[in-house]
Amino acid sequence: MSEAENPVRREPGHVVTVDDVRTLMGASTPHFALQIRGRIARLIRGLPDGHPARLLGEQEIARLTALGFSGEVRGTAHEPAIRPLPSVDDVAAAEAAAHATGAH
Repeated sequence: MSEAENPVRREPGHVVTVDDVRTLMGASTPHFALQIRGRIARLIRGLPDGHPARLLGEQEIARLTALGFSGEVRGTAHEPAIRPLPSVDDVAAAEAAAHATGAH
C-alpha cells in the first residue's frame, strides 16, 4: 500500500467530505490498518470539531488502531477446527497460542 495520496484530495481548494474518508476506509485489513489510519488522520487534520468527515474519520482511526494492533479473528466458537490468526497484541497473541495448543 502506498502512502501517496490521490492528487485531487491534495488540491488547495478541495473540500474534504465523508466520501473522501469512506474511500480511504475501503476494505481495510490488519496488514494495512496503520497506513490507512495515517492517511485518514492527515485528511481530517484541518477540519473543525463536529465536521461530519472528521467525526467519521476519528471513529475509523479508533477502529483501525484496534485492528492494526489486535488483528482479526478467523473462525468462531462454532468452527473449532479454524484457529485464530496470530496478533501483535499480547493478550490476543496469548489467547491465540493457548487456543492453538488446545490449552483453553
